[in-house]
Amino acid sequence: MKKILLFVLMLAAGSFLLAIAGWQMPPAAVKAAFVKKYPNATKVKWEKEDGNYEASFTDKGSSWSVIYNGNGVLQESEQEITPAELPAAVSTYMKEHYKNRAVKGAARITKADGSICYEAAVKGLDVIFDANGKFLKEVKD
Repeated sequence: MKKILLFVLMLAAGSFLLAIAGWQMPPAAVKAAFVKKYPNATKVKWEKEDGNYEASFTDKGSSWSVIYNGNGVLQESEQEITPAELPAAVSTYMKEHYKNRAVKGAARITKADGSICYEAAVKGLDVIFDANGKFLKEVKD
């Protein structure tokens, strides 16, 4: 009896620690949709974000993150790119408006409707642009 009680307590503690760490195993529909779209993904880490499921992973040498709703419908994908791969209009805007801040990271974001936007990361901020490089907004990181 003591062994069973100890096992149950260890299982509960482990589940609690995983929940605190933000780790969430996605529903079967989400995982199936992910595996179908990214069969070669490695280093996959899942988190629950605002009711959706976000996977961060590597695929074909690129770093990605994708967001699925609970039914397995892709909401957004984000592929890491180099700052040099940002559209020229983004680079120009960043040089004019963030003069003393180096772009430390960049990403190409594809929304569920197929629209594309870009993200330029500077210390403490993600600066978002449309597909043509027009400034849209700043988001605190």
